[in-house]
Amino acid sequence: MKRLLFFIALVLLGSDLHAQELQAKININHQQVQTTDKTVFENLQQTLEQFVNEQQWTALQFQENERIQCSFNITVTKYDAGSNRFTCTALVQANRPVFNSSYNTTLYNNNDKHFDFEFVQYDQLNFNEEVIDNQLVALFAYYAYLIIGLDLDSFSPMGGTDVLQRCMNLTNNAQNLDFAGWKSFEDSRNRFAIINDYLDEAMKPFRQLQYDYYRQGLDEMAQNVERGRTNVTTTLETNLKKAHEDKPLSLLPQIWTDFKKDELANIYKGKGTQKEKESVYDVLFGINASQNATWEKIKN
Repeated sequence: MKRLLFFIALVLLGSDLHAQELQAKININHQQVQTTDKTVFENLQQTLEQFVNEQQWTALQFQENERIQCSFNITVTKYDAGSNRFTCTALVQANRPVFNSSYNTTLYNNNDKHFDFEFVQYDQLNFNEEVIDNQLVALFAYYAYLIIGLDLDSFSPMGGTDVLQRCMNLTNNAQNLDFAGWKSFEDSRNRFAIINDYLDEAMKPFRQLQYDYYRQGLDEMAQNVERGRTNVTTTLETNLKKAHEDKPLSLLPQIWTDFKKDELANIYKGKGTQKEKESVYDVLFGINASQNATWEKIKN
């Protein structure tokens, strides 16, 4: 709520204050690469943290303590020093503080299996939204926009639309890059598929879920546990279920329930009515049966 009010106040006042949106931690795991010179990986990590954290991604203003905490755990599976090419995967995660508590909830967590790029040691990264000609810059700009957009969605209904649209525009502009992950129909879980589904009209219930679950649900639980849990139940039974039914091929509900499974189990374990628990169980099992061991805990 503080962040939302802060945004509104700055728009109204036309503040000139500048503060970056993200506070990212970059981890580079290069244990699979046989090389005695580790400096390229150290320089890559430092360059990326500086790029992500010092870039002003939007016109929105964040206070220092409101910057979005996120992490990029990059695993290098192959490095060709001759071509400066890195073959990698990356686990990308973003967190959001829950109002009036010390708890941080996961806003996004997904593994990018095609996080490949070229990097020359001591290169400087420069971002031009209109000209996407560098894969490494494009990767981090994509996730910056995605994370900021999801964060805004969690504080205001559809609040991240403009930023998510910029993420989609970047993805379209990255089509000519000679790397996997940007093409439509190439992979149902790639970068194009993720942002395209977020902006799909059929997935509006899933977008609404972001606000109802975080702002109306988790944030409310700090004030009234029963009311907050009831709001979570309602959005699972309506928005999450409808999004899955309206676009069953979208993997967004499955991805979301994958990283939310333990949190969801804790919300209901030993709490709520049996009817409520069984209803939530049915929704979650219908979307992601692979996590049934966790969903069973909800019924206890």
